[in-house]
Formats: sequence, structure tokens, C-alpha cells
Amino acid sequence: MLPFVALVLVTAVWGVTFVQIKDALELYPLFAFLAVRFAIALATLAVPVAPRLRTLGSRGVVAGASLGALLASGYALQTAGLQRTTVSAAGFVTGTYVVLTPIFALALFRLRAGLAVWLGVALAVGGLAMLSGISAGSPVGDLLVLAAASLYAVQIVLMERFAPRYDPLAFTAVEMAAAFVGFSAIAVAAGQVELPRGRTVWAALLVTGIFASALAYLVQAWAQRRTSATRTALVFALEPMFAGIFGYTLAGDRLGALGWTGCAAIMGGIVVSEPSAATTLARLVRRSA
Repeated sequence: MLPFVALVLVTAVWGVTFVQIKDALELYPLFAFLAVRFAIALATLAVPVAPRLRTLGSRGVVAGASLGALLASGYALQTAGLQRTTVSAAGFVTGTYVVLTPIFALALFRLRAGLAVWLGVALAVGGLAMLSGISAGSPVGDLLVLAAASLYAVQIVLMERFAPRYDPLAFTAVEMAAAFVGFSAIAVAAGQVELPRGRTVWAALLVTGIFASALAYLVQAWAQRRTSATRTALVFALEPMFAGIFGYTLAGDRLGALGWTGCAAIMGGIVVSEPSAATTLARLVRRSA
């Protein structure tokens, strides 16, 4: 029961950060925000991870840095999309990574996807089409978030291949370090070098850096030792629902009947695809072991 509650809390934190990030980006530059976020996440993990870094070896560091670059690209696209669309739409579109994960597993490792996955894809595509037809959001913003979800799906598939080989905390720390270095370089090149100011910006940075990144990964690593991949995946399906709730109550999202129907279709696709996605990831782990 405790792992389940912990995962639900993590998912709720991920949902509320959509609102915080959108508010913060109105006051603080995009790449500066992302650089500071990952700096905070890395600093949070530094002490418990330090003794484990040696276990990675050079190959583990290269793999972690590569996946960190992939993850960072996803965060950049998602955050840029969030500037252009609504919190609710961004949350539901982000959730399509669940639908996309088995598809990329098929494309990269020839692991066949079941009928449930294709049904989930059909529902999600229909939902995206409905979201693109509302004025509250932005089709460009939704497409940016969809591209981010695709990168998250690729990162998840590759991570499952590396998971049995390397210490998860050390590997995650390298991913975050790579993201921090990349975003810092882009922020400098773009002239976005300035100190964060104000409660809104600092609250978003601390919540996303400490709770939504560093501690979320720690809780996930702890919980997944005590519960199944399928149950974990089903809990994570709540993320877009939480984003929709917080977008409605805190950000004033009013998507209208068509928009909410689109969100419901995406959510339906995610729920339908979740068990198949978890099964595919478990097969990836067995194959790489």
C-alpha cells in the first residue's frame, strides 16, 4: 500500500508542476529555468549518489550522458510547448508517451505491440485532433509537447535496456548532469544568464528540481522494488488527470466540450495502452539481462 501511495504523490507533484512552470516562464527565461532546475536536482542527489558513480564505468557514463541529452531535449520541447498551450492540454499530450513507448520498442528492438496499443494510439490520435481544434490552446504548442512525449518514450525504452546493467541512482545523476551542462551552455549562448527572482520562480524551481526530479526518481526506484511494473504504469496514467485538475482549478483552463472530450480520448488511450506498455518494458528488461 505504501509504494502505491508514494507513486500517487509523485504523480500528483508532476501534475501540479505544469501550472508552476507555466507561471514561472512568464517571469524567467526558458533555458535559464531549465539549467537551474537540473542544477538543483543534481545537487539534491549529489551526496547519496557520489559513492556509486564509480560503478558506472566509462560506458555507463557515456550511456547516461546520451540519455540525459535525450531527456533534456524532451524537457526543452515540453516546456516550450507549455508556453504556447494550456496546462491541461500539455498534461494530456505529455501522457501520450505511454502510448508511444511500445511503438518505439517495436521500431528499435522489434518487440511486437499488442492490439491494445493500437487501440490506444487510435484514441490518442483522435483526442489530439480534437485538442487541435480548440482556441484555448495552440496547435504548435501541442505539437511541441507531442514531440517531447516521443523523446520521453524513446528515453524510457532505452533506459529499460540499461536498467539491469547500471546503478539507477548513479545513472540518473549522470543524466541530470548532462541536462544541466547542455541547458547551461544554451542559456549562455542565448544570453539568458540571470539569477532567479521572486517567489513564483523560486517555488517552481525548487518543486521541479527537488520533488519532481530528484526525489521523484528516488521514490520511483524505491517503489518499483516493491510493486509490479504494470501497477506502476497504471499509477503514472494519473499524471495527465492531475494536470487537468490543477490546470482547471489553479490556471483557469476552460477547454470547452470539444477540448475536454479530446483530453478524455487521450486519457482513454493511455489507460488502454498502459498494461501492454508495462509488459513490453518487462520484455525489454528480460532480453537485455
